[in-house]
Amino acid sequence: MIQKITRSILTGYYKPVRKFVNDPLGTQQRTLDYLLGHGRNTLYGKENNFQSIRNSDGFSIHVPVISYEELRLWLDKIILGKEQNVLWDTPVKWFAMSSGTTEDKSKYIPVTRESLYNGNYRAGYHMLGIYAHHHPDTAFVLGKTLVLGGSQQINHIGGGFYTGDISAILMKNLPVLAKRSRTPESIALLPDWEEKLRKLADYAVKADIRAMVGVPSWMLVLLKKIVDETGCSLPELWPHLEVFFHGGVSFLPFQEQYEKLIPSEKMHYWETYNASEGFFGVQFAPGAKDMLLLLDNEVYYEFIPAGEWDEENPATIPLSAIETGKQYAMVITTSGGLWRYRIGDTVEFTSIHPFLFRLTGRTKQFINAFGEELIIDNADKALDEACRYTGAKVTEYTAAPIYFGEKSNGAHEWIIEFDTQPAGTLDEFTHILDESLKRLNSDYEAKRSYNLSLGIPVIRIVEKGTFYNWMKQRAKYGGQNKVPKLSNDRKYVDSILDFIVNGTQ
Repeated sequence: MIQKITRSILTGYYKPVRKFVNDPLGTQQRTLDYLLGHGRNTLYGKENNFQSIRNSDGFSIHVPVISYEELRLWLDKIILGKEQNVLWDTPVKWFAMSSGTTEDKSKYIPVTRESLYNGNYRAGYHMLGIYAHHHPDTAFVLGKTLVLGGSQQINHIGGGFYTGDISAILMKNLPVLAKRSRTPESIALLPDWEEKLRKLADYAVKADIRAMVGVPSWMLVLLKKIVDETGCSLPELWPHLEVFFHGGVSFLPFQEQYEKLIPSEKMHYWETYNASEGFFGVQFAPGAKDMLLLLDNEVYYEFIPAGEWDEENPATIPLSAIETGKQYAMVITTSGGLWRYRIGDTVEFTSIHPFLFRLTGRTKQFINAFGEELIIDNADKALDEACRYTGAKVTEYTAAPIYFGEKSNGAHEWIIEFDTQPAGTLDEFTHILDESLKRLNSDYEAKRSYNLSLGIPVIRIVEKGTFYNWMKQRAKYGGQNKVPKLSNDRKYVDSILDFIVNGTQ
């Protein structure tokens, strides 16, 4: 009877999904009206004349598209000035920490009660509803869910505020019943990753784990640890395990290893698109890569067409003007107080009935294979510091991920052409580069903790002229063509390595 009741509840979560799928544009218009209603009472709304905005056209005319650097000016009023009604008309207590920009090691994304409960948690219910709709016999709620999230800590940049990974903030504020079915908070929010993994492993081997939630790279570390320490396979330990809700990084590099660790036909993998700024998408069908854009979670979406991404105030299009097969950069407005905010992700829609999409990358070059979100500014500054300490000079470089192996963790592989090589050993140069990246990027620092998810960089030195000849061979030489500095896949790195050996791409 309990199982029937829980199944009925889960499948009931699909009803609001069906509702916004059938009326996507009307749902988005009501969302915009709701957001503007709250925004009119804020300092930001008054400065941008929200009172005169009546529709989406007026919204795009009066309100600028902003980046984090521009948002930070308003966040300082809250964090340093301790003002309220700045970006949203209810109090802000939490700030989700995300990877840094050119100015800050970490970004601080405001989290309001509305964005938490009507945004993230509502999207979570949608995720459960969609999954249960396709798997009506699901029984994972009768056991425990293994959650591997971030840590929570008191914010030191302003009194009375708290910061943490968005996953930690979500766990900290969960309803009591939901907390009882998940990893104990006393373990899940530990700041020391080594201690957390050890205690999670001890807890998990004794529990009836039926579902998992987390980032694929970190969860893989934990699962390997459990298998190594127990000598048992995961289906033996957890015979009722049925689903892994994952997000944060691409699952593709890890899929084969998960299938080896969990050789079970009843195991399902369900992708989500959630970030510090909000929860935006959920896989819509078993085995599909397409995700459904969530439209009733107090997020209003706009999109910047390819070719406009670098514009200071680019033209945007609403959901009604989306075309399939084209690249767009996402702009979001949320009940967290983000107004026409560039999130930096790019998407391609595969369907508009319903609105299904795939994540295609970022508007800037980056590496985010393990959740580290390394940007070019981080890489350039870290290389500069390593060069200053070792007397080296770099001509060109590129970097890409090395994916998890059967017995090895991931890493970043750097191909560097020096004009002047380091005075000391290559190990010294590598160590300085690695420590500098940790100081510049909090997400990189976290993933490098104890070498559990991300190992020390692997640097390969190439002869002078290598990059020029490689670019020339690809017909990409000349002032308008630049060596790609960072890539989230190995396309360029493998091409260069092959060129060195065989003289071809």
